[in-house]
Amino acid sequence: MARDEAVAAGEEAAAEGGGLLLEIVGSPLNLSLLGLCLFLLYQILRGERPAVPAGEADPPPLPKMKRRDFTLAQLRPYDGVSDPRILMAINGKVFDVTRGRQFYGPGGPYGIFAGRDASRGLATFCLDKEALRDDYDDLSDLDATQQETLMNWESQFTCKQL
Repeated sequence: MARDEAVAAGEEAAAEGGGLLLEIVGSPLNLSLLGLCLFLLYQILRGERPAVPAGEADPPPLPKMKRRDFTLAQLRPYDGVSDPRILMAINGKVFDVTRGRQFYGPGGPYGIFAGRDASRGLATFCLDKEALRDDYDDLSDLDATQQETLMNWESQFTCKQL
């Protein structure tokens, strides 16, 4: 007897599921709403890919630079203006930040650091041009917290370069 009731309940559930499908497909309004929902779900899952206007495509990637030492004067042209490559130094190490042009390039929030030693600015969280020095900076006047901050920035950039 319990078996017959379970079978009957299963048949009712199947009939209700089929009834819901018939109700959705049977009405043009429901069918169009279902289509809209499926389209929106597709757009969400696909992700937003804005169309690139003509002439604004990403430039081809620059060839990888060979490892070398830079003086501050040699680093200066790599600011994204005079050379498309953007380099910046942190604690004596030079990093290629060209891929982050929107941040480190001309007009970017960290564009002040392009082609320069950014150590003092990053250690002190200062984005003023006056805080950066054009000659060698030994950073000996930084306190322990600022030195630790600088080490954290250096390790963050080192990890990104790997």
